[in-house]
Amino acid sequence: MPDIRIAPCSTADLYTLQDIAIRSYRDHYLYLWFDGGAWYIDRSFEEQALRDELVDLHAAFYLIYTDEELVGFLKLNLHKEFGNHTAAEALELERIYLTKAASGKGIGREVVNFTKEVAQKYKKRIIWLKAMDSSRSVEFYEQNGFEKCDTYTLPFEQMKPEYRGMFVMKLEL
Repeated sequence: MPDIRIAPCSTADLYTLQDIAIRSYRDHYLYLWFDGGAWYIDRSFEEQALRDELVDLHAAFYLIYTDEELVGFLKLNLHKEFGNHTAAEALELERIYLTKAASGKGIGREVVNFTKEVAQKYKKRIIWLKAMDSSRSVEFYEQNGFEKCDTYTLPFEQMKPEYRGMFVMKLEL
């Protein structure tokens, strides 16, 4: 397994984050959209959208490197209520995006372990996430201790209907 470094990301890293977000998204998700992902990429990864997220005190972004090569990013919502768990008790793992070249090498597992460490630092009782029901990520998260607990449907009309389904998953700490 390659050497993995997970580094905090700030507004000073905006363009680095934007680049890896677009690259990793294009590697995996363009097939989901009628427009090849243009609407979602513009909505989620344009400069002002990322700047707004980076200054949110409840969000934490991290850049993921292997052997000093940037291969992905992680976004956590540090205080995000879930079910009967308050924001003080719950952390949302919103995104782990890796480039295609970095996928399947154990990096995601290390990122989940890092997320668990962050959750423990903040004394969280649960980590939760949404994963596409048509994606192999559901199996990945199950292998890392998460369990399905609900479903959700994305409201994006620009997305092909067969890909809008999500599983809500949780990991109790």
